[in-house]
Amino acid sequence: MPDPTHPPLAGKVILVVGASAGIGADAARVFAADGASLMLVARTEGPLAAIAKELDNAGHHVAYTTGDVSHPDDVTHFVNATVETFGHLDGAFNNAAITQAGRLDQVPETDFDQIMAVNVKGTWLCIREEARVMLEQGHGSIVNMSSIGGVRGSSGMGAYQASKHAVIGLTRTAAHDFGPHGIRVNVLAPGPTETPMLDQTRLAIPGGVEARIAATPLRKPGTGAEVGSVASFLLSDRASHLSGVVLPVDGGFVA
Repeated sequence: MPDPTHPPLAGKVILVVGASAGIGADAARVFAADGASLMLVARTEGPLAAIAKELDNAGHHVAYTTGDVSHPDDVTHFVNATVETFGHLDGAFNNAAITQAGRLDQVPETDFDQIMAVNVKGTWLCIREEARVMLEQGHGSIVNMSSIGGVRGSSGMGAYQASKHAVIGLTRTAAHDFGPHGIRVNVLAPGPTETPMLDQTRLAIPGGVEARIAATPLRKPGTGAEVGSVASFLLSDRASHLSGVVLPVDGGFVA
């Protein structure tokens, strides 16, 4: 049974990338409640500062800095800032992403490039810099964010789904590359989750979200806290023998 006197992330420093809203913000709240010290990162300072202040006022150890995951210097900065602030880096939740809708032949090339720059290159840059620190330490846990769109296809979001398939490939390779050095790398594949991004999808593909929810055995969308709770488990020592796992958090949609 869990020990309520020893939260699962007690003593751990967790970097949360894409922490200003949606799953990232909700996951940060879960990680803080589970005992972690947090470095929060997002592109826009206002909402990020609000989340940091909320957690600080609740008595949690939290810092924040801005950065764009598609810019290598930004990623190096926020990883280094985590170590400079807290002394080490035990885990990372790579959640930054953007979405897109449109049939594949109708996606503007600039949109396709931006999706890949943030969702794929950004995840790779985060893994690269986080692993740099974790290799020196000899331990660490990384949780990347894919989607059920990364394990199956559907019409209307091809560029986004291609990027999320790529995140799974990066994760599996990283698990092999870094496992011998004590670093675990896993990936979550959420189904429809109540976030601002889901609201964008509702507008872009009318009826698409509701159809997926109707096809979900639990008949409801997930919440950011539910996804964050699974990420917390993977970041904790309770998941010490899990690496390279693609874990759906989807109410049974892909069952």
